[in-house]
Amino acid sequence: MWLSKQLKPVTATSDADLGITTISGKQVGVVTRGEVRDLPVYGPGGYLWTPSNGAAVLVVKGGPGGEEQCVAGTKPQRDPGQVAPGEVYIYGPGGNSVYLRKDGSVDIRGSQISISGSLTINGLPYSPCMC
Repeated sequence: MWLSKQLKPVTATSDADLGITTISGKQVGVVTRGEVRDLPVYGPGGYLWTPSNGAAVLVVKGGPGGEEQCVAGTKPQRDPGQVAPGEVYIYGPGGNSVYLRKDGSVDIRGSQISISGSLTINGLPYSPCMC
């Protein structure tokens, strides 16, 4: 009984924090309450992303005392607008984007779109019209 009163309560820590990137790349530097460097960047499977300098990012903390940290995402730089639940909208610099709509349609936008490999349209190999 008296021993339980002797134990010091654990100080509550935040499991996530908003930070600003100071170094971009595969291992980033982020300022939250102080600068932390060489943080790994994680994202959804199949999605590669590197935050730019000055981006507001989500820093997730783990491990005992929250000393293990990683960058998990960023605040959207654009208004999601009419993106419906379940739809996926991926965008990058320069106005390029890929929008996967729940009706099965796909919108691809970019100043130049490159396709490598074979292209089929409705199951048939694409053949440019020599009109």
